[in-house]
Amino acid sequence: MTTHQLTPPDEQLRVVALEVADDLGEVAAVRAWADRLLADLPDERRRVVVWVVEELVTNALRHGEPPRQVRLLRRPGWLCVEVDDGCLDTACVRRAGGGGGLRAVAGVSLSWGQWQRSTGKTVWAEIVLGAGH
Repeated sequence: MTTHQLTPPDEQLRVVALEVADDLGEVAAVRAWADRLLADLPDERRRVVVWVVEELVTNALRHGEPPRQVRLLRRPGWLCVEVDDGCLDTACVRRAGGGGGLRAVAGVSLSWGQWQRSTGKTVWAEIVLGAGH
Protein backbone atom coordinates (compact mmCIF):
# COMPACT_ATOMS: atom_id res chain seq x y z
CA MET A 1 0.00 0.00 0.00
CA THR A 2 1.56 3.27 -1.14
CA THR A 3 0.20 6.74 -0.36
CA HIS A 4 0.80 9.70 -2.66
CA GLN A 5 0.00 13.33 -1.95
CA LEU A 6 -0.52 15.33 -5.10
CA THR A 7 -0.38 19.13 -5.33
CA PRO A 8 -3.01 20.32 -7.79
CA PRO A 9 -3.00 23.85 -9.25
CA ASP A 10 -6.03 24.84 -7.14
CA GLU A 11 -4.43 25.52 -3.74
CA GLN A 12 -7.74 24.82 -1.98
CA LEU A 13 -7.95 21.34 -3.50
CA ARG A 14 -6.08 18.65 -1.59
CA VAL A 15 -5.58 15.27 -3.29
CA VAL A 16 -4.32 12.19 -1.50
CA ALA A 17 -3.93 8.87 -3.34
CA LEU A 18 -3.40 5.31 -2.19
CA GLU A 19 -2.34 2.35 -4.33
CA VAL A 20 -4.48 -0.71 -3.56
CA ALA A 21 -3.03 -4.22 -3.81
CA ASP A 22 -4.96 -7.02 -5.55
CA ASP A 23 -6.36 -8.49 -2.31
CA LEU A 24 -9.77 -8.07 -0.63
CA GLY A 25 -7.85 -7.95 2.65
CA GLU A 26 -6.77 -4.43 1.61
CA VAL A 27 -10.28 -3.10 2.27
CA ALA A 28 -9.67 -2.83 6.03
CA ALA A 29 -6.40 -0.95 5.48
CA VAL A 30 -8.07 1.43 2.99
CA ARG A 31 -10.92 2.03 5.43
CA ALA A 32 -8.44 2.87 8.23
CA TRP A 33 -6.47 5.15 5.85
CA ALA A 34 -9.60 7.11 4.91
CA ASP A 35 -10.77 7.27 8.53
CA ARG A 36 -7.43 8.81 9.60
CA LEU A 37 -7.46 11.35 6.75
CA LEU A 38 -11.01 12.43 7.58
CA ALA A 39 -10.63 12.57 11.37
CA ASP A 40 -11.63 16.26 11.40
CA LEU A 41 -15.14 15.49 10.10
CA PRO A 42 -18.13 14.97 12.39
CA ASP A 43 -18.48 11.25 13.18
CA GLU A 44 -21.64 10.66 11.14
CA ARG A 45 -20.30 12.40 8.02
CA ARG A 46 -16.92 10.62 8.37
CA ARG A 47 -18.65 7.23 8.61
CA VAL A 48 -20.62 7.94 5.42
CA VAL A 49 -17.52 8.98 3.47
CA VAL A 50 -15.46 6.04 4.75
CA TRP A 51 -18.31 3.70 3.78
CA VAL A 52 -18.33 5.17 0.23
CA VAL A 53 -14.56 4.64 0.00
CA GLU A 54 -14.96 1.07 1.22
CA GLU A 55 -17.81 0.32 -1.21
CA LEU A 56 -16.03 1.69 -4.28
CA VAL A 57 -12.75 -0.06 -3.41
CA THR A 58 -14.55 -3.35 -2.71
CA ASN A 59 -16.29 -3.13 -6.09
CA ALA A 60 -12.95 -2.45 -7.81
CA LEU A 61 -11.41 -5.47 -6.08
CA ARG A 62 -14.33 -7.80 -6.80
CA HIS A 63 -15.22 -6.72 -10.32
CA GLY A 64 -12.18 -4.80 -11.61
CA GLU A 65 -8.61 -5.59 -12.48
CA PRO A 66 -5.25 -4.20 -11.32
CA PRO A 67 -3.85 -1.66 -11.07
CA ARG A 68 -6.14 0.00 -8.53
CA GLN A 69 -5.88 3.35 -6.82
CA VAL A 70 -8.18 5.32 -4.51
CA ARG A 71 -8.04 9.11 -4.27
CA LEU A 72 -9.65 11.61 -1.94
CA LEU A 73 -10.02 15.07 -3.49
CA ARG A 74 -11.06 17.67 -0.95
CA ARG A 75 -12.00 21.35 -0.89
CA PRO A 76 -13.75 23.20 1.92
CA GLY A 77 -17.28 21.75 2.14
CA TRP A 78 -16.77 19.16 -0.63
CA LEU A 79 -15.05 15.81 -1.17
CA CYS A 80 -14.76 13.44 -4.11
CA VAL A 81 -13.81 9.77 -3.82
CA GLU A 82 -12.24 8.34 -6.99
CA VAL A 83 -11.31 4.69 -7.50
CA ASP A 84 -9.39 3.54 -10.58
CA ASP A 85 -9.13 0.00 -11.84
CA GLY A 86 -7.80 -1.60 -14.99
CA CYS A 87 -11.04 -3.22 -16.14
CA LEU A 88 -12.69 -1.85 -19.27
CA ASP A 89 -16.19 -3.05 -18.25
CA THR A 90 -18.59 -0.34 -17.13
CA ALA A 91 -19.55 -0.31 -13.46
CA CYS A 92 -23.30 -0.69 -13.17
CA VAL A 93 -26.04 -0.48 -10.59
CA ARG A 94 -27.38 -3.98 -10.07
CA ARG A 95 -31.07 -4.76 -10.17
CA ALA A 96 -33.00 -6.04 -7.15
CA GLY A 97 -31.57 -9.27 -5.83
CA GLY A 98 -28.01 -8.27 -6.68
CA GLY A 99 -25.58 -6.08 -4.80
CA GLY A 100 -26.94 -2.62 -4.12
CA GLY A 101 -23.69 -0.83 -3.32
CA LEU A 102 -23.66 1.68 -6.17
CA ARG A 103 -27.36 2.40 -5.63
CA ALA A 104 -26.58 3.16 -1.98
CA VAL A 105 -23.55 5.27 -2.98
CA ALA A 106 -25.85 7.27 -5.27
CA GLY A 107 -28.21 7.78 -2.34
CA VAL A 108 -25.59 9.38 -0.08
CA SER A 109 -23.71 11.30 -2.78
CA LEU A 110 -24.34 14.63 -4.43
CA SER A 111 -23.51 12.82 -7.68
CA TRP A 112 -21.56 9.81 -8.86
CA GLY A 113 -20.39 8.39 -12.14
CA GLN A 114 -17.48 6.96 -14.03
CA TRP A 115 -14.94 7.82 -16.68
CA GLN A 116 -13.86 5.19 -19.15
CA ARG A 117 -10.22 5.26 -20.23
CA SER A 118 -8.33 3.11 -22.70
CA THR A 119 -6.64 1.45 -19.70
CA GLY A 120 -9.68 1.01 -17.44
CA LYS A 121 -12.12 3.21 -15.57
CA THR A 122 -12.52 5.61 -12.66
CA VAL A 123 -15.65 5.41 -10.53
CA TRP A 124 -16.26 8.55 -8.47
CA ALA A 125 -18.69 9.97 -5.93
CA GLU A 126 -19.02 13.60 -4.78
CA ILE A 127 -20.06 14.27 -1.19
CA VAL A 128 -21.05 17.54 0.44
CA LEU A 129 -19.24 17.92 3.75
CA GLY A 130 -20.93 21.07 5.03
CA ALA A 131 -19.58 24.44 6.08
CA GLY A 132 -16.23 24.47 7.82
CA HIS A 133 -15.15 21.03 6.58
